[in-house]
Order: sequence, then structure tokens, then C-alpha cells
Amino acid sequence: MMLQTKQQTGRDRDVEAIVFDVGRVLYRWNLRNLFEKMIDDEERLDFLLSEVVTEQWHFQHDAGRPLSEMVPERQAEYPDYADAIGAYATRFNETIPGPVPGSLEIVRDLDAAGLPLFAITNFGAEFWDGFRPTAPIFDLFRVIVVSGKEKIAKPDAAIFALAAERFGHDPEATLFIDDDADNIAAARALGWQVHHFRDAPTLRADLESRGLLGPQ
Repeated sequence: MMLQTKQQTGRDRDVEAIVFDVGRVLYRWNLRNLFEKMIDDEERLDFLLSEVVTEQWHFQHDAGRPLSEMVPERQAEYPDYADAIGAYATRFNETIPGPVPGSLEIVRDLDAAGLPLFAITNFGAEFWDGFRPTAPIFDLFRVIVVSGKEKIAKPDAAIFALAAERFGHDPEATLFIDDDADNIAAARALGWQVHHFRDAPTLRADLESRGLLGPQ
């Protein structure tokens, strides 16, 4: 596949490989999707999501802490929410309602165009093992670096270094796609080309401008 030159794109290197984030780039994710099925009282639901099962607390699992430690500890701290905290561990896939519109189509088009696909995801090891079999799109990816398995999470520079080694492509020739501004800033500082994800149409337009995809 012919890629555009630096003169055409204004970028330092042609892109040789694509690296995706998973949550909120390829698949939607919202803890509320699970707990609104369990809790009718809006005030109680809001407290759960703002104080008990928060994204900040969840990040511990992304960073490698096992559920067997996190869940009992949190249940002891918030016994009135013990059932919901337990459901977080056993029903996590219900927090992922489906793909981000248009994103999986982009993955398939990039694969069809011959671009090597990789991923770096902040995802708990146990949750990844439960989710991965439900998402055959990842069969198209050559290597997926999962933070919970490595016990290193974005935006730590160490996970980008590990990923670059495993992917076998120079960061300067790799396009990293993520929805989180801190992750984008970290990757950019380490020399990766980046796309700060907002939605699939904007991503597709960027990929077309880089000569990686043709117009639809």
C-alpha cells in the first residue's frame, strides 16, 4: 500500500502500524450501565458511582490489583452496598454495552488495507479474560498489551516502552489512538504519533488524511 510522504502530510514519519485503546475507543464503557439495573433510587445510585464503585477505585484493578483484595475490602468499608460491589466483580461485562459506533468498521478496514494492528488497554486482568472471548474483533490484532496483566497502566511511560518492544515498530512510525488526554500526552512525549479520539468519523478523516484509508 502506498503511503503519503512527509511533504504531503507534514508529519515526520509514515505510519507503519496502528495502536488502539479499547475502552471508549473501540467499546463503550460506563459503570452506570450495570448498576442502574440494580438500584432504582437515583440518589443511592449516584452515591454508589461517586463514592463507592468509582472509576478511580476501579483503576486499581486496571493497574494489577486482584479483585480478591479489592472487593472484600470495599464491601467492609461500604456494607450497605455489598451486593453492588459484588456485582461489579461478577457482572462487569454489563458495564460494556457494545462497540463505539463506527470504530470496529475502521478496524476491519485497516486490517483489509494491510496495516498491522495492536492495542494498549487499561483493563483489569480478570475482567479482560471475561470480556475478550465476547469480542472476536481482537482476532485481527497481532499483540494486545493489557495493563492488569503487566501491572503497569497508562499513562506510565513503562507500558509504552513495553508495548513498543513487543510490537516491533518504532514509536515514531506508529499511530496511537486513545480517548484520554493524559495517555495521549504521554505517548506524544515518547515520540509516538497520536490521535486523540473523539468519535469514529473524526478518526476516519484523520486516517484518510494520512493516506492509511481511502475515502468511503
